[in-house]
Amino acid sequence: MHSLILASASPRRRQLMELLGVPFVVKPAPLDEKQLRLSGTPARQAMDSARAKAEAAALADKDSWVLAADTVVCIDGMVLGKPNDRDDARRMLTLLSGRDHLVTTGVCLHHDGRNGPLPVFEETRVWMMALSHELMEAYLDTGEPDDKAGAYGIQGYGSTLIPRIDGCYFNVMGLPLYRCAQLLEEAGVGFRSDFWKGAGND
Repeated sequence: MHSLILASASPRRRQLMELLGVPFVVKPAPLDEKQLRLSGTPARQAMDSARAKAEAAALADKDSWVLAADTVVCIDGMVLGKPNDRDDARRMLTLLSGRDHLVTTGVCLHHDGRNGPLPVFEETRVWMMALSHELMEAYLDTGEPDDKAGAYGIQGYGSTLIPRIDGCYFNVMGLPLYRCAQLLEEAGVGFRSDFWKGAGND
């Protein structure tokens, strides 16, 4: 049994969770995201997806708190998730090229049998440079867009394509740490004053 589970296969989210200093184990949710029927605003879709992941993971471990997240990119009223293939990634990057867009991450902390905090969301506005055909194809060749919402990763090669953001950087990476800390504190799983005990003693 574990006190906190991160229901995500994302190495980025795992690395970010480690910054909180709260013990956790990684256990991806047994859920096919593409089978979810989501509707409403980007924030609602992200929160509903995060809740579905958390609830699915909690069924397998009823004694643990489960933290799950889902990130979407929105432009012109369209929600962009992970691309299906290279052509889909190219379509997304073409939409984002030279414009600003909104990145929304929904976060849910859930425990099967306890009343946990309601899902929350964080939004960040991101500006992408205008991409030439050559630059776009070179970026696609890296493979980085394959599993990223909106077909780019701000923490990788995609960082050189983003001149400006307005909001939480970690949110664009996929896990808004401030929001996560709030949820953990609200549920009594951990408090910021306790997160860093023992830090600096290595």
